[in-house]
Amino acid sequence: MTRFVEAVLAADTPVIAEIKPKSGAGDDLLGGRDPIEIVRSYVDAGARCLSVVTGKWFNGKLDLLRKVVSTTGLPVLQKDFITRESQVSTAAEIGAGAVLLTAGLITAASLRNLTELALSLGLTPFVEVTTEAEIEAVPHASECVIAVNNKDIAEKESLDADLTRSTRLLPAVLATGAACPVSASGIETPQQAADMLGAGYSGLLVGTTLLRASSPSDWFADVAKLRVVAT
Repeated sequence: MTRFVEAVLAADTPVIAEIKPKSGAGDDLLGGRDPIEIVRSYVDAGARCLSVVTGKWFNGKLDLLRKVVSTTGLPVLQKDFITRESQVSTAAEIGAGAVLLTAGLITAASLRNLTELALSLGLTPFVEVTTEAEIEAVPHASECVIAVNNKDIAEKESLDADLTRSTRLLPAVLATGAACPVSASGIETPQQAADMLGAGYSGLLVGTTLLRASSPSDWFADVAKLRVVAT
């Protein structure tokens, strides 16, 4: 089991807290804040792994990934449209712990090649899916994070999320033997987060909501309280 997966599974509140400069709709999410201060607020809240968006759609840059990796000991996911082996190698060189592979954007052969390269370099393949067919095509599923994206890449994730997608696809994800199923994007409230964890997801990826939250610590605490109530 990779360090990134171990961190998600060991977290009291398994939220992968994300840093990205802009939302899918183009809204500024940093508001002039130093990303490292945001990282510290996430760590104080209880985050045990992070995500950094380097994709151009969200005004991301590799320098942001380098900055975060160099200042935290937590495993970090690089979120970008990774389609080439050189990108995976660069992520490993920078010190990322996981790389995003979007099943709907690459061929099955490329997905396999990139997954195997990532694993050989000690990176967790964080495979993003939106359909059962994409789930079935994930290679080495037991060694990957399989993340159901509740938004649509084709729309640059600018439209409303469909959280029922995560609910519908969870059985198919679990059937692959994936050790760490994740529900990603569009989770806005602590109640939604608690519901997804209660349904059987091992982790959640939350970005825009946490970047807009007045207190990430309060958000994490509310999720924890709601999980206790549900049990």
